[in-house]
Amino acid sequence: MKRLALVLMLLATPLMAVQPDEVLDDPALEERARDLSKGLRCLVCRNESIDESDASLARDLRILLRERLVAGDSDAQAVDFIVARYGEFVLLNPDMRGANWLLWGAGPLMLLLAGGIGFGYARSRSKATSPTEDPLSVEEQARLDDILGR
Repeated sequence: MKRLALVLMLLATPLMAVQPDEVLDDPALEERARDLSKGLRCLVCRNESIDESDASLARDLRILLRERLVAGDSDAQAVDFIVARYGEFVLLNPDMRGANWLLWGAGPLMLLLAGGIGFGYARSRSKATSPTEDPLSVEEQARLDDILGR
């Protein structure tokens, strides 16, 4: 019996920060609100969704999102309302509109650029000739022998 209880506790989903007074009566609306709130960033916690965050601002965003859904907004309209109010930073996965395409493409572009520079450097080094050393003159060899005490 203890093993079964342990397995059930390990398989239980983690509790979210949604308070009981925030939960909507309509299960379909609540499910939509949960799905949408997983894609919205808590502006206090930075890398947590508002569904996971206990911050008061995250609570306000959850309530605002639910109010928009109850008012009849579609999912896109509710998210667009919050983005218009708080900026694109509120999205955990920003889209590729506007200047965001530059952010999405900067990583692969820098990787290709660094690879090209590295390849060019390695190729130029392989073609370079090694410097030749001139042998010491008789005078230089005599001076060296004198210094070394030979």
